[in-house]
Amino acid sequence: MSIIMTGGGTGGHLTIIKAVKEQLRDEELIYIGSTKGQDRAWFEDDKDFKSTHFLPTQGVVNQGFFGKIKSIFMLIKATLKAKKILKERRAKVVFCVGGFSAAPTSFASKILGIPLIIHEQNASIGSLNRILRPYSKEFISSYEDASPIKAYPIKEEFFEKSRIREEVKTIIFLGGSQGAVAINKLALSLASTLKDKKIKIIHQAGEKNIENVKQEYEALGIEAEVFGFTNRLSDYMQEADFAIARSGASTLWELSAIACPTLFIPYPYAAGDHQFYNAKFLVDQDVAWIMRESELDIERVIEILDLNMRDKSKKLQNMIEKDGALEIARLLKNI
Repeated sequence: MSIIMTGGGTGGHLTIIKAVKEQLRDEELIYIGSTKGQDRAWFEDDKDFKSTHFLPTQGVVNQGFFGKIKSIFMLIKATLKAKKILKERRAKVVFCVGGFSAAPTSFASKILGIPLIIHEQNASIGSLNRILRPYSKEFISSYEDASPIKAYPIKEEFFEKSRIREEVKTIIFLGGSQGAVAINKLALSLASTLKDKKIKIIHQAGEKNIENVKQEYEALGIEAEVFGFTNRLSDYMQEADFAIARSGASTLWELSAIACPTLFIPYPYAAGDHQFYNAKFLVDQDVAWIMRESELDIERVIEILDLNMRDKSKKLQNMIEKDGALEIARLLKNI
């Protein structure tokens, strides 16, 4: 019998699949995603899966009338295909991480009476997961007290590299591998002040922005470590005493696990404003700061940099649990 994993479209969803499937290598794993989004790039050649399937689907939200009709027609066809795969692979459980990629397989699981386990990455529940929640066997969320598992599934290395911060001697700007224009502009606006304060700059500017951002720093006469995609993110986070970052779920929990105090600048166009609510979850516990892009205040940022980070760093180190991926894997095995 197989464990079916589904969902994706974006790296935030797919990171969860990746973390959990690495704890299930002794099981027969099947991945079902979409031909759109990043699913194929992440998992088409992944040998941990017995087989991978990519079905033609697209999101229904944010579509016009005819776009919605087309999306629903594609969803029906993909659900029938997913149903066939589940039967052929003798699926015992479906693990859904949300996103439009997950819809056909999740609906097929309910048609066939196969248990559905949902992981919600964000404080604001995604539209598909909200629809599916009443029909799920378990609903996992690090933001909800009632969740059977509170630990977020991130790599052990972020916990291993955790340390308590005090004075800010190194800052990291994190706009993701694609970069964030607002964070890039803020970093460059702060650069001279950071130089005066002898604060080292680490800057994830995005693959497309590396050369331009490097040139901007050079024009200011400032040294900065600038990169786009990296496999050394945990090393950079460990080195930093403070971060300014987007608040996608994976970034937020990785920074929390490594105990790096952070000013979050949510992506303003995220579905359901979920990045704002992710960050607010930590701000409400007095372990982070948040500013909207439209409300960026450089003087306030400089004030924050002068604070001692010890209290927030220590709280972060004590609030996040380890072994989220392992706990989810155990839950799936025990269905």
